[in-house]
Amino acid sequence: MPVFAKLPHADITCLDYSEKMMESARKRAEEAGLHNIAFVQGDVGKLPFADESFDAVVSLNGFHAFPDKEAAYRETYRVLKKGGVFTGCFYVEGANSHTDTMIRLFYIRSGFFTRPFETVDSLRRRLKNMYQEADVQHVQSIAVFRCIK
Repeated sequence: MPVFAKLPHADITCLDYSEKMMESARKRAEEAGLHNIAFVQGDVGKLPFADESFDAVVSLNGFHAFPDKEAAYRETYRVLKKGGVFTGCFYVEGANSHTDTMIRLFYIRSGFFTRPFETVDSLRRRLKNMYQEADVQHVQSIAVFRCIK
C-alpha cells in the first residue's frame, strides 16, 4: 500500500485467488485512504480482463504457487499492452540447496507451492523468448525479473 499511495492517479487492479486475501487488502487500502484500487478475486490462469489492458503487470511471489504456470504466463502476457512492463519475483529451484529442501519438505507438502518450478536459466530462456526485453537476476532462490513486451 505505501507504493500505491505514491501513485494517486494510477488505476490499480489487485487480483488474488483468495477472497480472504482480497478482503484483507481492501481493508488496508481503506485504512490508508486509497480509492484508486480495484480488488478482484480470480485465477491468474484465466484473467478476467481484455487483451492488452494493462501498462504493467506485477507478480510478487506468485508463480511458484500457481497450479497452471503455463496458463499464468500466457495470461499475464495477453493482458499486457505492447511496450508494457512485466515484473516480479518468485522462488526458483536449484539456486540454494537449503531453500530447495525447505520448499520440498514444507511448502510443497502443505500445498502452498506447486511443481514444476523454474530454474534461473529456464526462467531467463522463457522470458527472453516471450518478451522484447527480459532481465532476470536472482538472490539465492528468489528470481527477480523485468520484461518489456
